[in-house]
Amino acid sequence: MSDQSTSATPQRRTFLMVLPLIAFLVLALLFWLRLGNGDPSRIPSALIGRPAPQTMLPPLDGLQDNGAQVPGLDPAAFMGKVSLVNVWASWCVPCHDEAPLLTELAKDKRFQLIGINYKDAPDNARRFLGRYGNPFGRVGTDANGRASIEWGVYGVPETFVVGREGTIVYKLVGPITPDNLRTVLLPQLDKALK
Repeated sequence: MSDQSTSATPQRRTFLMVLPLIAFLVLALLFWLRLGNGDPSRIPSALIGRPAPQTMLPPLDGLQDNGAQVPGLDPAAFMGKVSLVNVWASWCVPCHDEAPLLTELAKDKRFQLIGINYKDAPDNARRFLGRYGNPFGRVGTDANGRASIEWGVYGVPETFVVGREGTIVYKLVGPITPDNLRTVLLPQLDKALK
């Protein structure tokens, strides 16, 4: 009888030692299935179909176009125009990658391109725009990040399509790339322009 109880004890100890590993693997699998298997640019936004935030942002100090200060963000600017709003920062590596694409987009005068400069030093932001060219007709400064929270920004860069009625119709999480520009962003802009 004592042989059976002693032989069961090592099996029980082994099972108890392996149980946390099994639990960890099950949780890791669940997280991978829910988070790791999707495209982060397709994260839904609760703001789709809602009015763009009514937050005014001051202009980027010292940013000029033909000798005049480039205006900041005024929510009234959305009314009657389709807008592409890009949240960016000079310290954001993907923002550097998407900058040439934004410059190309700025040539299309069917919509306005608006920038929200996120938690950035004005000197660095101006240098960034000096390096790549300023594609934005307006640049609002979000020094503390509160306005970006109102926009539902997860991290920079993010881009929003705002319709003529001032409602957010699409959100792109992550940088604009040649692929998502062609397959997603331009079709969303075309849809908003109709």
